[in-house]
Amino acid sequence: MPPQSQSADNAPGNDTAEQNAEALLRRQRIAAAYDPHLVAAAGERLAHQLSRAVAGMQKGDGLVLPGGRPEEQVARAASFLSRVPHKEASLVDRFEGLVSTAVSQGIALHHPHYVGHQVPPPVPLAGLFDAAGAVTNQGMAIYEMGPWAMAVEQAVVRQLAERLGWSPEQCNGLATHGGSLANLTALLTARNVAFPSAWQEGLPRTGPPPVVIAHADVHYCITRAAGILGLGTRQIVPAGLDHRRRLDPQHLDDTLSRCRRDGTPVIAVAACSGSTPVGAFDPLEAIADVCRRHEVWLHVDAAHGGGALMSRQHRHLLQGIDQADSVVLDAHKMLFMPALCTFLFYREKRHAYAAFQQNAPYLFSDTASDDTSCRLDFDGGLRTVECTKRATVFGLWGVWSLFGESLFADLVDEVFAKAQRLYAMLTEADDFEAIHEPQANILTFRFLHEKLRDAPPHVVSAFQQHLRTRVVESGTFYLVTTQLDGATVLRTALMNPLTSDADLATLITTLRDTARSIDVAQLPVLAGP
Repeated sequence: MPPQSQSADNAPGNDTAEQNAEALLRRQRIAAAYDPHLVAAAGERLAHQLSRAVAGMQKGDGLVLPGGRPEEQVARAASFLSRVPHKEASLVDRFEGLVSTAVSQGIALHHPHYVGHQVPPPVPLAGLFDAAGAVTNQGMAIYEMGPWAMAVEQAVVRQLAERLGWSPEQCNGLATHGGSLANLTALLTARNVAFPSAWQEGLPRTGPPPVVIAHADVHYCITRAAGILGLGTRQIVPAGLDHRRRLDPQHLDDTLSRCRRDGTPVIAVAACSGSTPVGAFDPLEAIADVCRRHEVWLHVDAAHGGGALMSRQHRHLLQGIDQADSVVLDAHKMLFMPALCTFLFYREKRHAYAAFQQNAPYLFSDTASDDTSCRLDFDGGLRTVECTKRATVFGLWGVWSLFGESLFADLVDEVFAKAQRLYAMLTEADDFEAIHEPQANILTFRFLHEKLRDAPPHVVSAFQQHLRTRVVESGTFYLVTTQLDGATVLRTALMNPLTSDADLATLITTLRDTARSIDVAQLPVLAGP
């Protein structure tokens, strides 16, 4: 029986033609996404949008924090994903619209009324340098994947190491994604130095569990690191603070002596140079002396305050940091870079390779270079949690190269001075109470409502929180709260070098006017259920 004839629609030749046509369209769509001319045109629009946005924020236009509840914003963002583009609109026009939306809906860090978290308005050109690494995707697991990115990183590391008081030939440093990851890596290194077999066998199962002794106000990432490392968060032992909320060396000495008597192993002491709640700088020389006598690893979390090393006026706050075993410094805080750009330093080079002990011949190969020491020093994946890592230092390298290191000193000096000026304004006002005199650019205070003069502490705390919420929801200023000794207080981090004295005076007026408009009898803590 002869085979049935095929219809024209099902003929093999037609299937091939359709496949070829779809393949051609596929390649055309890919080519459009990778079109260098599109990059050029969109880049021009991007520069225009960003320059206009930054100029507007610097003038104080608009709200510091735009309105909209989280779910509403998620729905708005999702709407773009399912929106059918108008055929008449070019890719460049649509790109510009997306950028405009993204910028307008973000928090306005360059606004002079942003006085909230420890996040700076970055030097704008730093973001453009970062874009060069992002567009070309310079991965940094090994030198060959991002040779210039690694060269830039190590050049900056060596400069910063000198400011720590260390010889670049004897120490080691690297960049990583954020202070939490850097602190985790440093404490992992300290754990492996204290317990050399811990990487393969885990922590000892007999005897008292090891502890980390930490500044009582240490950032939560230290406690989180203890959980990740298998120490347990309860094994973070808080060290007592002095009257300025700095780690007290005598209390530390007593704590270490007690650990020794009890046979409790101490993995590290974690000190602060710029604590998160109040920006306190621990007396590092005295602390280092105590750690040296007890033969304990000293780690300094200088994520916030490390930038003061660039300032002749304020570098004395970090006196003794050269005696630490490891140091963390965030460039995306006091060096005014975009997030994330953090440095981790080890005083002794050999310790940089104690954190991770793994074999990955497909990536790290002794035959990749005739010089094994070159491989060790420049293959970043050997020393970081990340395998693939973004080129995090292009922005800092570029701004440093353009403006010189004096710019960083200027920025640090300016924001530190602003905190002092706000402190003076608050101490002169009879309806405000400054909780501490700032060492850096962080200041805590409370509003003393006349109707709450004799109120219990929990009511005064509730009022500070309510006041902050009202001001932030208005969009006029962005500030935060924190808790000190169980009491809620207002907190400002003066991160914007362009914030003026007039802006600070307006902050006080805004808080005062908002506070006096609040009916304290209607506060939830007073009104009841």
